[in-house]
Amino acid sequence: MKKEDQTVKNRHIFSEKRWLLALAIAGMIGGAFLISSVVRISDYSLLLASSRGAPAVEYSPTPIQLQAIIHYATSRIVPQQQLGEISVTFEVLKNRSPCNFLVFGLGHDSLMWTALNPHGTTLFLEEDPKWIQTVTKDVPNLRAHAVQYRTKLSQADDLLSHYRSEPDCSPEKAYLRGNTKCRLALTGLPDKVYDTEWDLIMIDAPRGYFAEAPGRMGAIFSAAVMARNRKGPGVTHVFLHDVDRRVEKLYAEEFLCKKYRGNSFGRLWHFEIPPVANVSQADGVGFC
Repeated sequence: MKKEDQTVKNRHIFSEKRWLLALAIAGMIGGAFLISSVVRISDYSLLLASSRGAPAVEYSPTPIQLQAIIHYATSRIVPQQQLGEISVTFEVLKNRSPCNFLVFGLGHDSLMWTALNPHGTTLFLEEDPKWIQTVTKDVPNLRAHAVQYRTKLSQADDLLSHYRSEPDCSPEKAYLRGNTKCRLALTGLPDKVYDTEWDLIMIDAPRGYFAEAPGRMGAIFSAAVMARNRKGPGVTHVFLHDVDRRVEKLYAEEFLCKKYRGNSFGRLWHFEIPPVANVSQADGVGFC
C-alpha cells in the first residue's frame, strides 16, 4: 500500500473512532436521563401510595442534557479520555447522581460530566481564565472557577519531603482553607469548594507535562484531605487521569492509596476513600 493511501486510511479509521466515541457519549447522556427518570418516578410512586389524588408528574430531560446530546452527536471534537475511562466514572454516577461532583479541569468533556449528573452540582476548577471564557461562551450554564496554583511540577520531589516534615500537612492535622504552611494545600479555592462535601472528585488538571507547569500534586493532596474529612455517609470517589506519568502515580500511591483503588481503566485510576473517622490507626501509616 502506498504511503499516501495508508495515511488516508489511518485518517478514516481515526475519524470513525472519534464518531463512535461521540455517539457513545450521547448514548450515555440519554441513558443517564432515563435512569434519573426511572428513579424519580419510582420515588414519586411511593409518594402516591400514601397520598391519594396527587397530580400527575411528567419528567423530561434537562436543557443541559439536550444540549449535550446534540453537541456530541454532531461535533468532531470529543473528550480526551477513552470510552473505557469515561465508563468507569459513568458507572459511579449512575448510582450516586444527583450528587456533588468536583472536577479539576475544564475542557471538551465538561458538558458531558454536567449532563451525566442531572439535578446535581458539578463544579469545574480551571487554571486558565481565558480558557474558561472560551468554553463557557458556548455553554454558559457550566459552573467554572479560575484557580491559581502555588506549585510547579519541577518541585514534586521537594514537596513530598516538605509534606513529611510539615505538621500542618500531616494526615492528623491537614486542612485546606487558610493552610498556608502546607505548600500542597490548595488555599485559594472558592468558598463553595470548601463548604461542600464532594461525593466525586475528578483530577484531570492542572497541566503536568512540563517543568514549569503547576502539576497535580496539590490537587491530589487536597482531594485526599477532602475525602478523609468527609462527615456524611459513604466513601468519596476520586478519579485520577494520566497515571502513566511519574508524578501522578507517585502522589496517588502516597495520598490516595493502593488499598482504596477500585475499578480502573487505561490511564484512569478510581479510588474509594473512606472518611478518617471510619479508619483505625492500625490501618496504615500516613495517609495510607
